[in-house]
Amino acid sequence: MDPQKPPPPPPPEGCLTVAVRVPVRIVALVLVLPVRMAWDALAAAGRFLHRAVLRPLGRILLLLAHALLVLPCAALWRRVLVPAGKALAWLGRVLVAVPLGWLYTYLLTPLGHALAGLARGTGAGLAWLYARVLAPAGRGAARLLRCIGLLLAAAGAGVYAAVSWLARYLLVVPARWLYAEVLAPAGRALAWLVGAVATALGAALYRTARVLLVLPALVLWRRLLAPAGRALAVVAREIGDALGHAWRVAGRVSRAVGRILATLFRWILVEPLRWVYRTVLTPAGHLVRDLVLRPAAEAARGVGRSVRQALATARDTVRQARADLRRALFGEPPRPASVGRREPRGRATRTLDSSTTALTKD
Repeated sequence: MDPQKPPPPPPPEGCLTVAVRVPVRIVALVLVLPVRMAWDALAAAGRFLHRAVLRPLGRILLLLAHALLVLPCAALWRRVLVPAGKALAWLGRVLVAVPLGWLYTYLLTPLGHALAGLARGTGAGLAWLYARVLAPAGRGAARLLRCIGLLLAAAGAGVYAAVSWLARYLLVVPARWLYAEVLAPAGRALAWLVGAVATALGAALYRTARVLLVLPALVLWRRLLAPAGRALAVVAREIGDALGHAWRVAGRVSRAVGRILATLFRWILVEPLRWVYRTVLTPAGHLVRDLVLRPAAEAARGVGRSVRQALATARDTVRQARADLRRALFGEPPRPASVGRREPRGRATRTLDSSTTALTKD
């Protein structure tokens, strides 16, 4: 489409559209506005409930499930099931696998070898019997049966030729003449007669159905159903447009009402509480912190340091008394003999006074 060319004007609307649009939109706005405001209120309540209740409750339930289910199951798996499985595996290996291996090695394997040798001997005997006795007898019987079969085949071929000649000249030739000279012309005549009757009957039924059904239905569709359908389509389209327009207008009204209520809530409750928090509670909290909590914390820390020093002194005293008692009862413990180090000592750390280069060595 050419960008310079203006868009085509919308098609003109009929009087029915103009007459239906305004009342329908007013009625739709009156009906949709409470529904939209209730929907917005429920959506806001749902978002607040999700943020303030459901999400913290879900986290708490997740922590409880982890503490009450995951940790006990993990402890049960690590402390009970895994050791029990290892014990059962050891018992199965000792009580089942080792005896079965011994049974297979020292009993079943020799028995199997003996049975295999017996089977090989039996197979050799059967092979000799087949090669020396059964095979020659079978070949002789096969030759005898082949000769008998050839004689029977020759007799059957002669009988079949005689029967086929008699059937051809006594049945097939008369039946072919009867079909070609009598039945085929009679069938064609009967088919032509049935087709003519069916054609005439179909034409009569078609004209009757056209006059009695098709033409009245066509007149009813053109004169009544099509105009009524177009009118109903216009009304339905206008109702749909009116509902969409009313929903959008109700959304704007609902948002405006929500902003007004939020502003009133902030002015009536939030701002006074914020002023009380900033003007009264914060200075009072700072005063309590500076005059009560900090001195109490310093005193508690001093008492804690004193108690720790006293406990450390008591531990050192008890340790020294225990060492003195041990020396008094058992004497001085022998000191370990010093052992010469075999590994070479590492070089000392380089300083400004020492150097490893040939130019700066003394």
